[in-house]
Amino acid sequence: MFFFFFFSCSHHHYMEADNGTGISEFLLLGFSEDPELQPLIFGLFFSMYLITVLGNVLIILAVSSDSHLHTPMYFFLANLSFVDICFTSSTIPKMLWNIQTQSKVITYAGCITQMYFFILFADWDDFLLTVMAYDRFVAICHPLHYTVIMKPQLCGLLILVSWVISVLNSLLQSLMLLRLSFCTEVEIPHFFCELNQVVGHACSDTFLNDMVMNLGILLLGGGPLAGILYSYSKIVSSIRRISSAQGKYKAFSTCTSHLSVVSLFYCTSLGVYLSSAATQSSHASAVASVMYTVVTPMLNPFIYSLRNRDIKKALKRITGVPVM
Repeated sequence: MFFFFFFSCSHHHYMEADNGTGISEFLLLGFSEDPELQPLIFGLFFSMYLITVLGNVLIILAVSSDSHLHTPMYFFLANLSFVDICFTSSTIPKMLWNIQTQSKVITYAGCITQMYFFILFADWDDFLLTVMAYDRFVAICHPLHYTVIMKPQLCGLLILVSWVISVLNSLLQSLMLLRLSFCTEVEIPHFFCELNQVVGHACSDTFLNDMVMNLGILLLGGGPLAGILYSYSKIVSSIRRISSAQGKYKAFSTCTSHLSVVSLFYCTSLGVYLSSAATQSSHASAVASVMYTVVTPMLNPFIYSLRNRDIKKALKRITGVPVM
């Protein structure tokens, strides 16, 4: 995902401050201090988390149980569903736990761990969307060579390379925080550890951290987006050359679900980035980031199942309930 680093996890460094005391934990302030709102927030996020997990598990089961869906497109979709479950699980359970125990604390180790997994799955999600765009590009622009190009070995390799790059980047971003020290109690005005916020609370020099963070956003955010835009520019020009209206519709209909998911993800990520830059309000940024950390992974299964006849059939066979 696009702004993975910006909305990464907070960290706290167990370092000796000037007064001889070490900071061993951070505070996650969440959305509201009002005790009356806590049950409502808990209920809302618990429901969204359950829907996200169940929806994406159903997609994985549908793809793995139906031999008709053992194609590259659905292989990537099942992987996307798995990553979406992990991505949401890197932030929401801790938030729910804190509300339930009426505690705002997250430990140093907890913060580093949360940040590592958040960046890892955000990056991987982003790469998967790019790989899926490439799959659609090959299917529409080179239909006769599709099965030759998109061999199982290549599909597996694309997933593996995406994972390795994501792991290396999340490791780098997490380790970069170990060089920072904190002199005062750090309060993160967010529901999860956000890298940008934590770096801002450090009392040591953060120039190198800022540089690595922004370089990461440029390369691992801008790179996949450029790949997606290039793929779709070729897809559109290829579709325009199809003479019949029915042929055009059929070709484009295979892309609509992926295009919807990409638009939802990048628009919400960009919205969070711009709103936080414009308002300088951490609370507004926390509320806006719910869109891409929770809402997008929750909606992905609905987008794919509502617009896809094959997925609908597979889901009907698994659950026994006809899908709309």
